[in-house]
Amino acid sequence: MKLNMDGTTPIYVQVAEWLQNEILANRLVADGKVYSQYQLAELFNINPATAGKGLTLLLEGEILYKKRGLGMFVTAQAKEMILEKRRSETLQQLAQELVLEARRLAVADEELLALIQKMQRGE
Repeated sequence: MKLNMDGTTPIYVQVAEWLQNEILANRLVADGKVYSQYQLAELFNINPATAGKGLTLLLEGEILYKKRGLGMFVTAQAKEMILEKRRSETLQQLAQELVLEARRLAVADEELLALIQKMQRGE
């Protein structure tokens, strides 16, 4: 996995998002040990402090917890918390953008709903 070093999203946020994706993909599981900041730094070729900042972001969000002298681990509720946050924030933002664009294009509500339903069916 490569991080976007030239993008607008800070590197530490990208590290945190990558770890969240690993949790969602069940590659990091509840009560499982997470990479150390040094392992992440080596994996992504970044400064260990930057990797540590990404871990701290998840620690503060209660996605990870710390065991003194052993490292950081995934909380039991991490996957559900990530899913809920992404549903409430990401989907809401995308829906808002979609509705605004539909209004700009004068798409009727019924037409927009039909389009969404068609996409859900995979058509």
